[in-house]
Amino acid sequence: MKKALKSVLFLILVPAVFIGVIPFVFLQSGAEINTSIFFFLALPMWMFGGMMILLCFWDFLVKGKGTPAPIDPPKELVITGLYRYIRNPMYAGVLLMLFSEFLWLGYLNMLFYALFFFAAFHLFIIFYEEPTLKKSFGDHYRFYLNTVPRWIPRFGRGK
Repeated sequence: MKKALKSVLFLILVPAVFIGVIPFVFLQSGAEINTSIFFFLALPMWMFGGMMILLCFWDFLVKGKGTPAPIDPPKELVITGLYRYIRNPMYAGVLLMLFSEFLWLGYLNMLFYALFFFAAFHLFIIFYEEPTLKKSFGDHYRFYLNTVPRWIPRFGRGK
């Protein structure tokens, strides 16, 4: 129960601020791009990204016996659910939501914000997360690295 509360608190504080508050309060200004041709994709993308995040939070809590917060990470390596298809579905969900907000509103600031987060996530994964997980989970994680792609899923390969 304590881990569930920590996960909910982390969900409210971190993704809600970076996906909701910052884009909708601070980034709705500046140059606009006509995204009307893609506008119809925004809501389904946003909902799918949100669903990905929630599923990952659940998997971390139930299967990983931890939280997404770096201060209380999962105790077990989570390689089921969406993690069977890509190694970083939670980050991918956040990025889907950020790019959908750009398509929805069309502000160039939002596109740059989403691209910044992609770069930040990628660097964090390469320089912190993957080395830390290699130390924590050893060969099991190394096998996972070699069989599951980081960002682009491969479907239909026996997974």
